[in-house]
Amino acid sequence: MSRPVKRSLTLNGHRTSVSLEVEFWRAFRDIAARKDMAINALAAEIDSQRTVDTGLATAIRLYVLRDLMARVAG
Repeated sequence: MSRPVKRSLTLNGHRTSVSLEVEFWRAFRDIAARKDMAINALAAEIDSQRTVDTGLATAIRLYVLRDLMARVAG
């Protein structure tokens, strides 16, 4: 597993950054492509659904994990 890398995103017109491991970032990009969404749009969707006490990077990791679990379950 790699170390987190800081990446820039734009959410609702505002720049922000998240630190994600290469593997999570790659899976996040793959999900966005599969959904035919821009990565910023998917990040904004995840951001709108997270709780105040959950950081954006954590919310993205959990989203990636839930997506993988759903696909494995069939």
